[in-house]
Amino acid sequence: MPAKKTIRDVALLAGVSPATVSRVLNDNPRVSAENRERVLGAAKALRFRPNTQARLLAGKRTSTLLLIHPIAGPLTWYFHLLEAGLLKGCGRNGFQLDTLMVFPDSPRRMAKILQPIERGTCEGVVLAAPFSDDPEIIAAVRASRMPFVIIAAGAETRALAAGVGMDDEAAGHMMARHLLGLGHRRFGFTLGLPDHLSAQERFVGARKAFAEAGLGEDAVVEAEGGLDFPSGFAAFNRIHDTGFKPTAVICANDESAAGAIHAARMHGLQLPGALNIVGFDDAPFARLLSPPLTTIAQTIDIMGTRAVTILADAIRKIERPYEMVKPRLVIRESSERVRDFAASAE
Repeated sequence: MPAKKTIRDVALLAGVSPATVSRVLNDNPRVSAENRERVLGAAKALRFRPNTQARLLAGKRTSTLLLIHPIAGPLTWYFHLLEAGLLKGCGRNGFQLDTLMVFPDSPRRMAKILQPIERGTCEGVVLAAPFSDDPEIIAAVRASRMPFVIIAAGAETRALAAGVGMDDEAAGHMMARHLLGLGHRRFGFTLGLPDHLSAQERFVGARKAFAEAGLGEDAVVEAEGGLDFPSGFAAFNRIHDTGFKPTAVICANDESAAGAIHAARMHGLQLPGALNIVGFDDAPFARLLSPPLTTIAQTIDIMGTRAVTILADAIRKIERPYEMVKPRLVIRESSERVRDFAASAE
């Protein structure tokens, strides 16, 4: 008995995305006459018989965008703000937003990401980091003909797809230059997730600033970390355990910086007197920390809203390049000029 034909089979024959097939089958007006004719012709050629119940369910979702983001510990403010921006963009452009959480290191991550795309239950996809840094995933989504955008991608994948993100290397360089200008010459750096390339680029930018100031590699100690409070706490402790005494610690984001601040206080360090700690993102709580956190603002919600506009253009076959948002330094009390006793500490 021949295998039953699916929406994906129709999409491949018609040369369109599964979402377009779903829209045609549900009489969605947002389909060109040419594509409608191609889909109906392919369905007829394949003797495709859609499942009526599935069509009824899918018919309520044909104007839905799907945000795919990682399951990696507690949700950070980054993802809350990103989702808020995406929802705002969806409201402006007539979409709904669904989310799909996937374990980044799961061997089934590809299948789980492609499943809703192949079923045609969304009209476009937003890939958040680290999936936006995975060329294999990007190639698979592109092959499905599903319109998509990437968020906060690294240098390699920014050339592969439309999307939006901050210039993370420039952000790291900007933060390091700020601290160097305050007289700091010994640094700690808590890295983000290993597969989150944009966070790694911040360290690249900081390293460039240190080199420009004539500092060698022995002026910096880095520690693997993550993007939440516990990982920042643990990363600071790893730096402290080396015996190296930085006067400034640059953290992967604001939540990990909050963890580092807590760890520093447990070690009896005066903040910001003996130690400066800074972050990235400018999360809403950053100004409420003690001391209020110097950080890099990257307007995550605005990036999310812009991503929807770029995706809406992609659905209309309008191509856009990957857009880079300039970082903005927000100076608060957690960074200050090096004091004599801190600068001379061994």
